[in-house]
Amino acid sequence: MRTALCILAGISLSIHAAAEAPNDIERMQSDIELRAANQHFMGAVLVAKGDRLLIDRGYGFANLEWNTPNTPDTRFRIASITKQFTAAAILILQERGKLKVEAPLKSYLPDTPRAWNDVTIFNLLTHTSGIPDFIHLADFRDIQTSPQRPAQLIAKIRDKPLQFAPGSDRVYSNTGYLLLGIVIEKVSGESYAQFIKENLLDPAGMKDSGYDTHAAVIHHRASGYTYGQDGFENAPYLDMSIPFAAGGLYSTTGDLLRWERALFGGKILSRTSLEQMTTPFKQNYGLGVVIQKLDGDKIIDHSGSLEGFNTRLIHGERNNLVVVVLSNVGGPATDQLADDLFKIVHGDKIEVISDRKVIHLTTATLEQYEGYYEFPNGDVMRVWRDGDRLVTQLQAEPAVEIFPQSEHDFFAKVVDVQITFEGHGGAAAEFVLHQNGKDHLAKRVDENAGTRHRERAT
Repeated sequence: MRTALCILAGISLSIHAAAEAPNDIERMQSDIELRAANQHFMGAVLVAKGDRLLIDRGYGFANLEWNTPNTPDTRFRIASITKQFTAAAILILQERGKLKVEAPLKSYLPDTPRAWNDVTIFNLLTHTSGIPDFIHLADFRDIQTSPQRPAQLIAKIRDKPLQFAPGSDRVYSNTGYLLLGIVIEKVSGESYAQFIKENLLDPAGMKDSGYDTHAAVIHHRASGYTYGQDGFENAPYLDMSIPFAAGGLYSTTGDLLRWERALFGGKILSRTSLEQMTTPFKQNYGLGVVIQKLDGDKIIDHSGSLEGFNTRLIHGERNNLVVVVLSNVGGPATDQLADDLFKIVHGDKIEVISDRKVIHLTTATLEQYEGYYEFPNGDVMRVWRDGDRLVTQLQAEPAVEIFPQSEHDFFAKVVDVQITFEGHGGAAAEFVLHQNGKDHLAKRVDENAGTRHRERAT
């Protein structure tokens, strides 16, 4: 993962109570439209506060080849947002006396390796099992294009050592949720897809959601894309048998709002089960969701990412806030956008990209910033003038234009990054890159570093 413009946004919600400003909806719309106009976001966005639907729109295209627009009815792969559905299914089975969350996995899958004897269902739900994640297998890219039964994927990691003693640490593991899917099928006697539909989707009124398969004809399904050097590209193929209970569902923004209202409205789980689901165990992770207590509020959150899709679902308990961002183009824009929208609707005083105003600088001023700059980890960023524009490029990443706010301060529009150049009277000696609340210093280097940049970028 790179140091600078390609850093993914983490969960960072700084919240302060404030009255809802009259132009909040306009600010949210401007933030979305700016990212969509720069082609780093396509998808659908929903923002709700109590009974008020503040935003409910599609942006860009569900299918670029047919110019089919995204709408609120577009169905997106929701990736790891699936995990909270899997967790809820496990809790339903517990309520029915079919299993116990604190019981060992071996109670339900007796043929698991001896090293997993102390792994519980709870450990799988909270990513504290120590079982390695199958997506990090050396041959994962070779197998992702062909159908794989969950048992086949489990077989590839069953003989690998645990990363830590169960319950002692937390490392995100999709393998754990594959195992939970197998448990659901064995205990219920139904397929995972059928159990989820009958016990979660149907009670919540989610008629536009289900388990995604390549073979099925799914109306209004979005195609997935990535953004490369020359613009949009079709995302690599992923057979949807692989994510299974860790990330195999599709949905719409409206259906995910129905899910939030049903889940937190007592239509899916008992109060006791919901409390268990939304109580953090380690590193703010509960059962299939991330939980934070911020300014007296309880925030339930999860993101998702797989080939061509990035997703985010956030629920604020105090004011019954819901933010849903579903994107059919990969990249950091989805997380950053969801954070912005939630902060605005919650009343946090923040500056978003669309608030920033561009000024004009002379070509002589822009030329002071041209050159190569190196971060402490060795990454080198090139900065150059292209007419009256200033452009940056990190090795092997697309070029990104940055826009002046002042003589020394610039910002990007495709990602939430600001750059401040330091130095007076001649070429800048260094710059500070501000992103995700952190500062990264890069110092000007000579042409040898520039040569390394060109070699690594090709």
